Amino acid sequence: MANGVRTRVVEAGEGPPLVMVHGTGGHLEAYSRNVRDLSRHFHLILFDMVGHGYSEKPDRPYTIDVLSDHLIGVLDALEIERAHLSGESIGGWVAAWTAAHKPERVQRCVLNTPGNILNKPEVMKRVKESSLTAVREATPENVRSRLEWLFHDKSFVTEELVEIRRSIYTQPGFERAMENIVAVQNWEIREPFAWGPEWCGRIAAPTLLLWTDNDPTGGLDEAELLLKWIPDSRLHVIGDAGHWPQWEKPDEFNDIHLKFLLEGDR
Repeated sequence: MANGVRTRVVEAGEGPPLVMVHGTGGHLEAYSRNVRDLSRHFHLILFDMVGHGYSEKPDRPYTIDVLSDHLIGVLDALEIERAHLSGESIGGWVAAWTAAHKPERVQRCVLNTPGNILNKPEVMKRVKESSLTAVREATPENVRSRLEWLFHDKSFVTEELVEIRRSIYTQPGFERAMENIVAVQNWEIREPFAWGPEWCGRIAAPTLLLWTDNDPTGGLDEAELLLKWIPDSRLHVIGDAGHWPQWEKPDEFNDIHLKFLLEGDR
């Protein structure tokens, strides 16, 4: 149980704790290609956020504060006082929010393609509609379409990855869960948590902005904003990748994590 929520967690390796936080409608398998290398250096913790994957799905909008509280609940359940955080897409948003509001719990922070910093309506609409369609009509084609949007090289969307996600999306009650997951794509729900200098300026942890050159949710102009807003931040751009560089470029992704997260220990 994490913050009162039955939660699926996978742990591997020993060393400094590193929690990896998946994206909207995602699940911990998003980091399958990173476990082997990163667990050689870290106590690696993967989990399904509340409402996602195979974790419990209470009927309420999964806003950024709710997701952040669940993340802290995972740390508490594992008796971890302080950890590195690496979040992808909305997971990056959750990691940043946690670093700003619970700074004593975060050592270093990686924001991996954190997505739509400027709250572009067309991106919000695309995420919401494609996610709901992939659950309401969970055909292999619709699930594949949702996944392919994340990738620059579509060949990475394998039959195995499609079936992993279809198995999750066809769970009883998952349509309602997805409605709660994509609630933050509605501006009236999103607005209190929208990226901005006020709360980003409270992030004290050294922060790596991990961007790509083909992210469909936001370009380098948005990375430049975060560089201005987050005091101790730096940028690394992974080439020839989309929204999931951890899958498309795992070696570079893993290497930059090692260099940045272990920097303070050398």
